[in-house]
Amino acid sequence: MADRKKTISADSSNPLYTLINLWPYMWPAGRPDLKMRVVWASVYLLISKFVLLLVPYFFKWSIDALNGKIDMAGVLPTFMLGAVALVIAYNVTRLIQLALNQLRDALFASVGQHAVRQLAFRTFVHMHQLSLRFHLERKTGGLSRIIERGTKGIETIVRFTILNTVPTFVEFLLTAVIFWWGYGFSYLTVTALTVWLYIWFTVRASDWRIAIRRNMNDSDTDANTKAIDSLLNFETVKYFGNEEMEARRFDQSMARYEKAATDVWTSLGWLNFGQGVIFGLGTTVMLVLSALAVISGKQSVGDFVFINSVLLQLSVPLNFIGFVYREIRQGLTDIEEMFDLLEVQPEVVDAPDARPLTIHQGAIAFRDVHFAYDAARPILKGISFEVPAGKTVAVVGPSGAGKSTLSRLLYRFYDVQSGAITIDGQDVRSITQKSLRSAIGMVPQDTVLFNDTIAYNVRYGRPGASDAEVLAAADIAQIGGFIRQLPEGFETRVGERGLKLSGGEKQRVAIARTVLKAPPVLILDEATSALDTTTEREIQAALDVVSKNRTTLVIAHRLSTVIGADEIIVLKSGEIAERGTHAGLLAQNGLYASMWNRQREATEAAEHLKQVRESDDLGVIDRLAPAT
Repeated sequence: MADRKKTISADSSNPLYTLINLWPYMWPAGRPDLKMRVVWASVYLLISKFVLLLVPYFFKWSIDALNGKIDMAGVLPTFMLGAVALVIAYNVTRLIQLALNQLRDALFASVGQHAVRQLAFRTFVHMHQLSLRFHLERKTGGLSRIIERGTKGIETIVRFTILNTVPTFVEFLLTAVIFWWGYGFSYLTVTALTVWLYIWFTVRASDWRIAIRRNMNDSDTDANTKAIDSLLNFETVKYFGNEEMEARRFDQSMARYEKAATDVWTSLGWLNFGQGVIFGLGTTVMLVLSALAVISGKQSVGDFVFINSVLLQLSVPLNFIGFVYREIRQGLTDIEEMFDLLEVQPEVVDAPDARPLTIHQGAIAFRDVHFAYDAARPILKGISFEVPAGKTVAVVGPSGAGKSTLSRLLYRFYDVQSGAITIDGQDVRSITQKSLRSAIGMVPQDTVLFNDTIAYNVRYGRPGASDAEVLAAADIAQIGGFIRQLPEGFETRVGERGLKLSGGEKQRVAIARTVLKAPPVLILDEATSALDTTTEREIQAALDVVSKNRTTLVIAHRLSTVIGADEIIVLKSGEIAERGTHAGLLAQNGLYASMWNRQREATEAAEHLKQVRESDDLGVIDRLAPAT
């Protein structure tokens, strides 16, 4: 089934093509139980259509019996019994038809929900397969909205196409045969013309409404994106006191949505009115013909009621076929963007002959690496260096030099344009991404935690780890004692993106997570740059323990954290400007020495100010500070 699913296309201009490619979800391979549900649901539906056509016949016979138009041998009790029996049969038939419809829906419920689940799962997996570039350029709020609407659209299409479209046309055909056989060609002509005009108008009007619906979806996505983006940056909004500005931006988006939604409902009103006019005219012509036939004695009153009943029954599938068409078209519009997501090809994929990474020692090598996010702006220009097994190499340099790009390339979030990156001599492009990333541990600068418990976030490094191993990892990261003091301990929830924890606490959780993963290769990407000096020292002590005997690549902003590195690489404008040990680089009195001196002076000034404030018992400094 997976191979067939790959043919799905977002070609909304060709609904039939999309519906054909949705068939694997309606007829799921490997699920004979669901296939049987589809079969029995279809059988019950077709039976219900035949039963439905008996309803007006029983109504006609009841009326004729009550009018004495049915010959009951002139016996009054038998006549009364016959009329009552027909009335009972009329209502029993309606109940049977209703029961068959409900049974059909119950049988098909699991089929529709299974299709939704499979599409949602496939989309979720696909999102994780796409490149980092894709996710950096997309907005999370809009993306979640697209997937939400798309899954609902899939449910609508799967349910309506298999349960309603074909049986509805069967009902049209049976109704046409009944009119032709029982009442003549003129009734058939009026019926066919009414149905054709009704469907033509419905299709044209629904196509017109698609553009209006798409505009409403765009407005809805924009409003949802702004809302989520603002709430995720709650603290930033508060820092700058921009609540009113955020409210105005959201309200502007909602105003566009309000207008678009109003247009949708207005256009729906015109559609329903037009459908009513067309069907009303057809009904009027049919009943006039029947009334004239009753007056002339060619038909009974029961025939007149029968024709009206059949037309009323026909109005239901007619109205429903319009509803089905609108829902399918709108469903296709809703899943159009979701299908576009499924069409996006991952930027980084495993090679056809990719093999798992084999770690011998864990030595890393960058060999003449060139890379650019944008071809017009090169980031790395021929970078070459090695991180020997079990050693620590630090990469420093000014902002924009390309330091963090190295870690992204090593993780293979992107592929190099030229050159190669190897681990134990194996090009990262020739091995599977899963095995590569399982061998590397990362402690990033900005640690984002899942909105779950501390235990869940630590265990994320190795989901199968025991409680004892989680506790040990937390102790190594020097956060175990803090967690045990919390009222709920390791079951404490950390909040959205870990906002209930401080920066240092989040970093320790990240370290514990990496300790639990126990990777042979470690990347520390500016892991302490956002922390205060005291916390930095504590975190650095924990990192020193974690990186011991591991091949470690340190990307640092604060040079004080890399003094003990076996080698320090100094990047400038995407090239290696200097390299050596801390002492050797200071002796060169070059870029590294200049950076070191500036950071040391800034640190000493901050320490001096802190000491002065602590000794200023009279608060002179604070009184001399500018008033606010």
